[in-house]
Amino acid sequence: MNIIDKIEKEQIKDVADFKVGDSLKVHARVVEGGKERIQIFAGLCIAKKGSGINASYTVRKISSGEGVERVFPLHTPRVALIEVTRRGKVRRAKLNYLRDRVGKRALLVKSAERE
Repeated sequence: MNIIDKIEKEQIKDVADFKVGDSLKVHARVVEGGKERIQIFAGLCIAKKGSGINASYTVRKISSGEGVERVFPLHTPRVALIEVTRRGKVRRAKLNYLRDRVGKRALLVKSAERE
């Protein structure tokens, strides 16, 4: 194991087990001026990519009738907590087709019973 692998192994943190299609609440730390606060970004996980320390995921929500997507690194200290609100069952790895949908249909994913 080389030095880069050792450093990456130290940086990896325990995160919630979620998959594409799950509804998430991402508690992100936001720094404004000298103050820090937690901002919750709630939406649907439409993609996961990468592995190890470079892994990231995309969360999409509808805000004021407009779709908003945000990409979060999986092992960043800027994310305080990842909370899974609803499990979803999908048959694709990337849910890019949801971008073309409007209203409630944009977040329509079958619910799944997973342990």
